[in-house]
Amino acid sequence: MPKQKTHSGAKKRFKITGTGKVVKQGAGMRHNLEVKSSVQTRRLNRDVVLAPADAKNIKKLLGR
Repeated sequence: MPKQKTHSGAKKRFKITGTGKVVKQGAGMRHNLEVKSSVQTRRLNRDVVLAPADAKNIKKLLGR
């Protein structure tokens, strides 16, 4: 049976930590940043840990 290919979109958006959690960048950091306050942009710029149910699906896409 051939190897499972990694989903190209998922590998650009998600990262797996050393303990196995799946993290992503907060939504809303792509455009219109001059409208948002500095406090908001700092908060959105942090990595967000995905919920366990979502993480299970993402790990499948990443071939883990």
